[in-house]
Amino acid sequence: MQEILNQEKSIYLQIKEMIEQDILRDILLEEERVPSTNELARLYAINPATAAKGINLLVEEGILYKKRGIGMFVAEGAKAAIMKKRKECFFDDYIRGLLLEAASLGISKKELIEMIAGAGEQDEEASGNA
Repeated sequence: MQEILNQEKSIYLQIKEMIEQDILRDILLEEERVPSTNELARLYAINPATAAKGINLLVEEGILYKKRGIGMFVAEGAKAAIMKKRKECFFDDYIRGLLLEAASLGISKKELIEMIAGAGEQDEEASGNA
């Protein structure tokens, strides 16, 4: 979980996203304890309240839950919930705009699919998996 914080977005959101990413990568597993706000504060040299704000967002979303006196833990189904949310965001952030731009350029859905498939094949060839 030792990533570098940047100035592009709020630190508490970066903490939230790093924990989500660790869950997606199976670094943090369901029912496993996550670092405490104090541990996160020490690790990133931030205020514990800032770390808590990021953790609390995950609690509100049902990704983490608190075991009184023990700490925060990854909830059952957290990975699936994060993936579902990110897929919805992916559609809204990328696909919807892609379709609108393609339509404005007169690119048919068939042509667009062919472009995407071709790009995927180029990526495979570049990585030696063809």
